[in-house]
Amino acid sequence: MIDDPMDRIAAALERISPAPLKAPDFDAAGAFVWQTGPDHLIAVPRVSKVDLDLLVGVDRARDTLLANTTQFAAGLPANNALLWGARGMGKSSLVKAVHAHVQATHSVLRIVELQREDLPSVGRLLALLRDAPHRFILFCDDLSFGHDDAQYKSLKAVLDGGIEGRPDNVVLYATSNRRHLMPRDMIENERGSAINPAEAVEEKVSLSDRFGLWLGFHPCDQKQYLEMIRGYCDAHGVKIDADTLYAEAIEWQATRGSRSGRVAWQYFVDLAGRKGVSL
Repeated sequence: MIDDPMDRIAAALERISPAPLKAPDFDAAGAFVWQTGPDHLIAVPRVSKVDLDLLVGVDRARDTLLANTTQFAAGLPANNALLWGARGMGKSSLVKAVHAHVQATHSVLRIVELQREDLPSVGRLLALLRDAPHRFILFCDDLSFGHDDAQYKSLKAVLDGGIEGRPDNVVLYATSNRRHLMPRDMIENERGSAINPAEAVEEKVSLSDRFGLWLGFHPCDQKQYLEMIRGYCDAHGVKIDADTLYAEAIEWQATRGSRSGRVAWQYFVDLAGRKGVSL
């Protein structure tokens, strides 16, 4: 029984403020997902990914990100990377494929997925990763910020690290449909209404400037679209003649009203199902 008021206060504070989070067994998996409430890392035994060789039309981005990741896994300097551009063109697929490819030869490499809404907790996550004997790709998919969204400030803890600095064993890879991570109309509105237009958006726009690598993804042409599907067929042993593949793939693209790597994969999934091939 606690009689001293100070002891009762101390006990109450301990209940309110939980003990520091213990690091998980990072050897249990190559990938983890960060979740809050309470803070914890969930091991992901099997990552949903495609083989690096199956990513068509992104050669420059693939080679650049692969070289950067290999340097990082080897303990050498590496840049944070922003993969931006057209939807469905393999931005997140490339990050996961590169991680798997590099991890095959550098077992120290891990990937941790961080949701955009959990950015305010990133400081606690970095503290957990800082002293681990592994190298971590912090992966934030579909990153963007809207009007009156202050969560972008939390991202600076990863990009700049504040007074303590970003941990040497952590690098950030983010994907976004927006090059500057914020809507164009938001940029124009703030420029038009501010006393000093340049300063009004400098802080938010400069956030993307803090990424050392900008890798652009653009819509694919019809040739690349068909090459993607043919590559999936060859990799999974799906047999179909060229004329039928061409006709069906073009019709599928027309019904979707778009052409991208995601549309190519969706057609292939349908094709594999009709052919009785498990993926």
